[in-house]
Amino acid sequence: MSLLEIRKEISKQKNPAQAINLQRFFKTGKGEYGEGDIFYGIKVPAQRIISTQFKDLAFEDLKILISSKVHEERLIAAFILIDLYKKGDEKKKKIIFDFYIKNRKGINNWDLVDLSAPKIVGAHLIDKEKALLYKFAHSKDLWEKRISIISTQTFIREHLFEDTLNLSEILLQDKHDLIHKAVGWMLREVGNRDMETEEEFLKKHYKTIPRTMLRYAIEKFPETKRKNYLKGRI
Repeated sequence: MSLLEIRKEISKQKNPAQAINLQRFFKTGKGEYGEGDIFYGIKVPAQRIISTQFKDLAFEDLKILISSKVHEERLIAAFILIDLYKKGDEKKKKIIFDFYIKNRKGINNWDLVDLSAPKIVGAHLIDKEKALLYKFAHSKDLWEKRISIISTQTFIREHLFEDTLNLSEILLQDKHDLIHKAVGWMLREVGNRDMETEEEFLKKHYKTIPRTMLRYAIEKFPETKRKNYLKGRI
């Protein structure tokens, strides 16, 4: 299997009309977070199928694919890496993790981060030193910051909340809406498993927490409690 072959398969699935919609949805205009990203208009299920068909793609080709200007090529590369990580032994997992981190510039839109970071970065670091996540949280790069918090979804599922809360605190005053949404989402995930822990964080920070972050965090709260948080009556 070669880069030429996978690109031929990807090309067969192009849908120009859908591509226009996706470029709007993923904010690819000048000055937007996805500026310059190119879409072929291929639906995610079709991309998953292609990734399965080309799961044995060489690393040299994966490197080219994950660095592509085409969004779907990068996402397909991410799907291949996710599958390789899941099925690999410890040595292979380390190789995949290192490759992902080294080539993270290709993980540069929210769907790419959200689909891959928990399954590679989070899965790898769950029982290891987490310094990388804190480094990313302090980064000036939007996607590194999003990787840092979204990776902790894997920890949350194991009822390990400390890093999510610490990283949320670091990102609390970030200016970008995509970070507000990501942090709020992870806080909500904490609350889904331990409401008391989430509320302890919110009560400490609710006066300064960005509105979007708060709305995401309390989305599953009972209606009365949710309204009280929004009105500052807690």
